[in-house]
Amino acid sequence: MSEATAAAGKAEGSALSEPAAGDGNHPRYKRILLKLSGEALLGGRQYGVDPDFCAFLARQIAEVRSLGVEIGIVVGGGNIFRGLAAAAKGMDRSTGDFIGMLATVMNALALQDALERAGVPTRVMSAIGMNQIAEPYIRRRAVRHLEKGRLIILAAGTGNPYFTTDTAAALRAVEIGAEIILKATKVDGVYDSDPLTNPGAKRYDRLTYSQVLNQQLRVLDATAVSLCMENDTPIVVFDINKPDNITRVASGEQVGTLITGGSPA
Repeated sequence: MSEATAAAGKAEGSALSEPAAGDGNHPRYKRILLKLSGEALLGGRQYGVDPDFCAFLARQIAEVRSLGVEIGIVVGGGNIFRGLAAAAKGMDRSTGDFIGMLATVMNALALQDALERAGVPTRVMSAIGMNQIAEPYIRRRAVRHLEKGRLIILAAGTGNPYFTTDTAAALRAVEIGAEIILKATKVDGVYDSDPLTNPGAKRYDRLTYSQVLNQQLRVLDATAVSLCMENDTPIVVFDINKPDNITRVASGEQVGTLITGGSPA
């Protein structure tokens, strides 16, 4: 898919207030950006990467790719290191953030291995130069990989401190012409409070960018939400632990919480 085609498809998709449902052979979206937190790779572990859970993710992603969907992934590093937490204990914030970026590269390599074992050709592209293990992130090269049917994992955040991997996901989605951001979490959508601590928490089916910002729902950081709002890039927040959820979202099914610029349901 050319960049012009991607832009046209994005414009068409953004004009819709709600994704149209597809089917198993006709996905709603042609190009998506999947945002995985580092914690998603923990699986049943307390630290590091669970190879079994990576394989579980890889099988889901391979299924979506088999439908003809072009996939970019941005992965966090919180399962290994959190720069913000380290800064709170006295470490220089920039130093902590750079260590966190290196953690995302480690996660990207682990995920690449799982994906290629599942038969998905994958390229890791890093915002920080490390040519022995990853390609440098170049937007045109990233788009070309997608057009060639390769999956790309975009590591090291934006390459700058003080920006989260959520913001990196929003930025990369806009740059590569992704039609939607799939934000994978451990819960089945956005709630008005933490459902793990508040059994009475209210779950939203749909939200606007303004609601997320005004209510400080913190499903993504404000910079990421603002960037999506400026570029009319929809976001779906969904539970990554349920099999086939990625495929269902890519097919336009109502899964999790949809965040757009339209009116809430």
